[in-house]
Amino acid sequence: MTTLFISDLHLTADRPKITALFLDFLKGEARTAEALYILGDFFEYWIGDEAVAQAEFQPIIDGLRALTASGVPTYFMHGNRDFLVGEGFERATGCRVIADPTVVDLYGTPVLLMHGDSLCTDDVEHQKFRAIVRDEQWQQAFLTKSVAERVAIARSYREMSREATSQKAAEIMDVTQTAVATALKQHNVRLLIHGHTHRPAVHTLDIDDAPARRIVLGDWYEQGSVLRCDANGCELSALPLAR
Repeated sequence: MTTLFISDLHLTADRPKITALFLDFLKGEARTAEALYILGDFFEYWIGDEAVAQAEFQPIIDGLRALTASGVPTYFMHGNRDFLVGEGFERATGCRVIADPTVVDLYGTPVLLMHGDSLCTDDVEHQKFRAIVRDEQWQQAFLTKSVAERVAIARSYREMSREATSQKAAEIMDVTQTAVATALKQHNVRLLIHGHTHRPAVHTLDIDDAPARRIVLGDWYEQGSVLRCDANGCELSALPLAR
């Protein structure tokens, strides 16, 4: 049996081929998995759980419900785009929302799972924004607005993010080694799996003179990205996008 990890799909009606690729993944490989973990930024934006009833998301919600109903446990971690996913999403899909960070037992090895944006400590602007939108009072105030208002705000944030990203040095938007080391030590693990940076790779490092690894999941823009883990190890690979 294989445990699957994905992140940074950024699902939106504007990118139908990616949605189709994900739905095929759910109907195919994911059906035989031991579990599926979605580590954030699953959606391009999420305005609150009223979105489960929106037409553009219905095939995705239905696909996840079919997967969990088939007996595959599916776990969802908030990203910086979909931090308002909540109990309504859980009820509609059968997925379970897990905290960022979370430690899981992966075939006898403790593994730290994170979305990854909290590790990008050099990106001061993002960390300030993250603190604001993760604040419970801010979220409650946002959710009192109409759906139309929330969609408009989410789209404006998306455009602001694109503009800010285009002006930042690439290294600022990556994780810092200090933050990675701190997280691994704090949770007493030697393997970290995360997304967010859109830089799929397997990194090796030393933590207190002991070997450790950091596996970065890829995004789903030009292709899919899946990490497959079993008792023999983990393999990061791509899913081709139909042209």
